[in-house]
Amino acid sequence: MGRTLILIGIAFLVAGVLFTVAPGLFSWFGRLPGDLRIETKTGVIFIPVTSMIVASLALTLVVNLFFRR
Repeated sequence: MGRTLILIGIAFLVAGVLFTVAPGLFSWFGRLPGDLRIETKTGVIFIPVTSMIVASLALTLVVNLFFRR
């Protein structure tokens, strides 16, 4: 359990550094075809369908590569 928490912390650290150093690197995320954005007079509803599918596939790939026994 401790090893897993350390690896998750390192992953968050790397992601934070990437977002700070290169903010344009992930500017495409949330603007993919299939991400729904509904604008009305009173507000905006944003449903990132395609972006969440991409994130799920990426996380599945990473977990399977690093935690395969």
